[in-house]
Amino acid sequence: MIKEFREFIAKGNVMDMAVGIIIGAAFTAIVTSLVDDLINPIISLFIGGIDFSNLKYSLGEGENAATFNYGNFIMAVINFLIVAWVVFILVKIVNRAKDAAVGPKEEEAPAGPTSEEILLEIRDELRARPRV
Repeated sequence: MIKEFREFIAKGNVMDMAVGIIIGAAFTAIVTSLVDDLINPIISLFIGGIDFSNLKYSLGEGENAATFNYGNFIMAVINFLIVAWVVFILVKIVNRAKDAAVGPKEEEAPAGPTSEEILLEIRDELRARPRV
């Protein structure tokens, strides 16, 4: 069983996934900082510094009453859309850089006839010949 586990861990796709998760976690910190520290302040200038996170509906009376914090949800949706947009732009930039580094793609040569097509052609040629 230990041998099977070692083989499973040594497979490329498991290691690739682990590296992807680690890089993804580090990338999350970068994107979060970009959104929180650079993009949100710019957006705040245009919307007048409105912060939806304080919007809530009280479900009872008094200081300890439960609240329906719909403003936090609105802010989470806005932040998600901003993060998704930033990731989309970053992926486009990386793909363009990768395409530029690879260079133009070579056109593939057209595929030749299949063996079945060749055999059918031979059969048709043999049928067309006069028999002696």
